[in-house]
Amino acid sequence: MVPRILVVDDDPLTVELIRTYLEKEHWQVLTSDNGSDALTLVREKQPDLVILDLMLPKIDGLDVCRILRADSDIPIVMLTARTTEEDILTGLELGADDYITKPFSPRQLVARIRTALRRIKTRPIHADQDTLTFGDLLISLARHEVTFQGYLITLTPREFKLLVMMAREPGRVFSRQQLLEYAFGPDSESLERTVDYHIMNLRRKLDDVHAAHYVQTVFGVGYRFAASTPAK
Repeated sequence: MVPRILVVDDDPLTVELIRTYLEKEHWQVLTSDNGSDALTLVREKQPDLVILDLMLPKIDGLDVCRILRADSDIPIVMLTARTTEEDILTGLELGADDYITKPFSPRQLVARIRTALRRIKTRPIHADQDTLTFGDLLISLARHEVTFQGYLITLTPREFKLLVMMAREPGRVFSRQQLLEYAFGPDSESLERTVDYHIMNLRRKLDDVHAAHYVQTVFGVGYRFAASTPAK
């Protein structure tokens, strides 16, 4: 099946440059010049990957990324003139798979897209057990849901992946690199620091229902899932 790529950028010259290189790869190209239409295209056309500028009319790129990540695991490559470390970390924290700054190399962009598309095929969530249960914490693999004492905890796709990976082997310490490869794919070029942001957000959501103790930091090593409730 031919990959379908959505290019979201309000600069026509940039869009045409990207289109030229993507079509050389025989990929199907969709385009949008604003965030609102981009979200509609994702819903209606279901592209395989989104190339996303940040400075967009109607809805900016960060909000587009945030909305997509609320209910989708579609690969997102941010392509933007925002170059500060804070901008990059914000984009990755929101769930972008990659972050490329302008001016950019079209050939490098194609290589990054090819890598992101490969990740789609290497992101398994094994269905050997439908529900992982730890006291009041229930992780449903089939429904992609997490509840604690009956309360639904809304997680992003990557937060859910990280929780499942750790919960399958309670007590085992996973390095940031191991978690990064599982959540983003073995060819990921994302920073290990990205895992810290996702774990931080995961723990914050668990803390809202007093369940943050399940995810523990092992300083200097990584993270682990604690199946038992700590003594009071």
